[in-house]
Amino acid sequence: MEEKIIQTRHIYKGRVVKLDIHEVLLPDNKHSKRELVNHPGAVAIVALDNDNQVLMVRQYRLGARQTMLEVPAGTLDAGEDPAHCATRELQEETGFKPGKLQSLGGIYTAPGYTTEYIHLFFATDLIPAKLDTDDDEFLEVTRVPFAKVIDMIEKGELEDGKSISALLRVARQLGK
Repeated sequence: MEEKIIQTRHIYKGRVVKLDIHEVLLPDNKHSKRELVNHPGAVAIVALDNDNQVLMVRQYRLGARQTMLEVPAGTLDAGEDPAHCATRELQEETGFKPGKLQSLGGIYTAPGYTTEYIHLFFATDLIPAKLDTDDDEFLEVTRVPFAKVIDMIEKGELEDGKSISALLRVARQLGK
């Protein structure tokens, strides 16, 4: 079932992603083309405070053309350890760092056209630790009771895939 890359044409290189068109050899020996967005990877963090509330961020997402409620997340720097990135992004986006940080595995966001892999984390024992946000990032931090977030997923009110995956993994871990 594996496809073999025969030739690659580099189309675009941006600040975060690169776009390639690959000519591939299919298992039946026919040729096809695959467009692939190369992404350095990312992290997403479920941060749960002592009152069982999840620190969430609201920010406008151009791809969805709307403001979305999400768990804190961010892109890996080249060669960066995902746990280090998770700590940095949580601080930048919420003003807290994790006292305890646990890996929840990860997800491929859309493997049909992108290499993006998001490492999921669960942060607890939160410690105030303000860090400046990115210059191009405008977001609002909000706390949502854990039970309400799970209810929002079930009602279709939370639509961000990485957030849903991470929150449901935490819910399962906590037996909820």
